[in-house]
Amino acid sequence: MNQERKFLIADDHTVVRKGLIQILMDQFPLVSFTEVNDGNELLLEARKGNWDIIITDLSMPGRNGLDTLKQLHTEKPSIPVLVLSIHSEDQYAVRVLKAGASGYLTKESAPDELVKAVLQILNGHKYINTSVAEKLLDSIEKGHSGMPHEQLSDREFDVLRLIASGKSVTEIADNLSLSVNTISTYRMRLLEKMRMKSSAELTHYAISNHLLE
Repeated sequence: MNQERKFLIADDHTVVRKGLIQILMDQFPLVSFTEVNDGNELLLEARKGNWDIIITDLSMPGRNGLDTLKQLHTEKPSIPVLVLSIHSEDQYAVRVLKAGASGYLTKESAPDELVKAVLQILNGHKYINTSVAEKLLDSIEKGHSGMPHEQLSDREFDVLRLIASGKSVTEIADNLSLSVNTISTYRMRLLEKMRMKSSAELTHYAISNHLLE
């Protein structure tokens, strides 16, 4: 690469950030890297300049990952964002792309695909692997007849996963920085949308469909 570029790396684990930078430095020797470790820092740093690309984890302390992504897209729509996550494509890939990301990679696939994804995004294209492409096409073809959890809003989906992980309404409220009453409302809405009667049924559904992996 002959052009100097600026990459912003966001992850709450130092070893992950350093590993990503090491992988990218071999391909992009003239890049300057800036690191942040949570969603709030990411937004603050993103506002300071024009980054060539932001590479961010989805699950960091503080601000919800999808909310952060949506705000980034609103405030800095010209800056491409590549999301790296421990969550499988089944859980978040389509949601992340709809929220404005330019690409989605699981951290398992990142070492093999990271440079390829960054190069493609820097050239003005989206990056999705074959698995995600199939899910997007499937989502388009199914419309509103897909799996029940695919019809949930991003916030409802977060609440579903937190309920299924065994957290109480109070713990979920703290986690999402919402009131207990709001979480209770989301829970009732989930039961209604998914035609279920209890948190136990929601949990069984989430586990059966691998939504906690």
